[in-house]
Amino acid sequence: MNKKTIRDLKPVEVRGKRALVRVDFNVPLDDSGKVSDDTRIRAALPTIEWLADNGARIVLLSHFGRPKGGPDPKYSLKPVADRLRELTKRRVEFHGASIGPAIVAATKSLGEGDIVLLENTRFHPGEEKNDAELARAFAELGDFFVNDAFGAAHRAHSSTAGVATFLHPAVAGLLMERELEFLGRALAAPKRPFLAILGGAKISGKIDVIEALLPKVEGLLIGGAMACTFYRALDLETGESLVEADRVDLARELLDRARMRLTLPHDCVVAPSLEEPNAAHVVKRDAIPADEAMYDIGPDSIASYSRAIQTAKTVVWNGPMGVFETPPFDRGTRAIAEAMAKATNAGCLTIVGGGDSAAAVEQAGLAQQMTHVSTGGGASLEFLEGKALPGVEVLADK
Repeated sequence: MNKKTIRDLKPVEVRGKRALVRVDFNVPLDDSGKVSDDTRIRAALPTIEWLADNGARIVLLSHFGRPKGGPDPKYSLKPVADRLRELTKRRVEFHGASIGPAIVAATKSLGEGDIVLLENTRFHPGEEKNDAELARAFAELGDFFVNDAFGAAHRAHSSTAGVATFLHPAVAGLLMERELEFLGRALAAPKRPFLAILGGAKISGKIDVIEALLPKVEGLLIGGAMACTFYRALDLETGESLVEADRVDLARELLDRARMRLTLPHDCVVAPSLEEPNAAHVVKRDAIPADEAMYDIGPDSIASYSRAIQTAKTVVWNGPMGVFETPPFDRGTRAIAEAMAKATNAGCLTIVGGGDSAAAVEQAGLAQQMTHVSTGGGASLEFLEGKALPGVEVLADK
């Protein structure tokens, strides 16, 4: 973590100044239009409160959903502002725009410790193109820039990377600092044994992670439907399971290279379809019926993986073990979460790499029992791959 953070700023650089803070408030809403999961909002609160305590005037920018190239009421951040008001004792305003003279004036009229959340940055077509003029317009909204949106740090957008070209100092928030610290520590100097667990549907999305982690870990445990592509590489029957046929040769090559370090599930839970959970049953990995599909790892795999987790000193997990949204195919994912919680209590550094894995540990009520749960799925993956994150690269070095 060689980037400056808000804690490196002098008091004179903060008090009375406008802190333009890029947050990641891309949160789900329920059918009534209210925030249904405020994890990402709460994750940004330490940065917001630190800035408020130190007398900054806080201007928040975030994207929300995927509007099609212009304003769309369905993707307004107003419900997020409503939830933020409930989570902080500070004064919170919301403005239905994010650039222009009126918005600049509104930021300048804020009192010390006051907060304004501006409208969805993606209402501007230039946002995702990292348009320089839009970035310059965002820069007019603050006196210094804070990037606390780790979940969007892998994207070179106007509000994550471009703005830092025009607004200095540009520093990391406390959430960004925490993300980089834990993920960086796991990769740079892990306590050993170092174990990685990778799941999810497709091997194609995890190839670079597997390539990057293989030389660093003592063990790599595979789960989810991506295991079936490896099964096919072993010439095993995979039935109706999801298999990436164009990745089978690559899977075979990875198995040859990894030798004893890459472990596939020994057994799996199969069913004729997801719509028939009552027909779910356990089979060995070499006995998947031709007319059924794998939807979770089996009990032998759960026991084996759990034992491996208990022997580790560092565990990084990204990707569910099965279709965790549909019981009984959630058992593998839940069991891994429980094993990691137990390992944390025994002194293991446990890191959950965002996305579905983060949702799963939250759903299981075990998020607080992990050392660190990342707020960024794609960003944490790219960090684990060793890629530079544009939203981090632009920040000032210490």
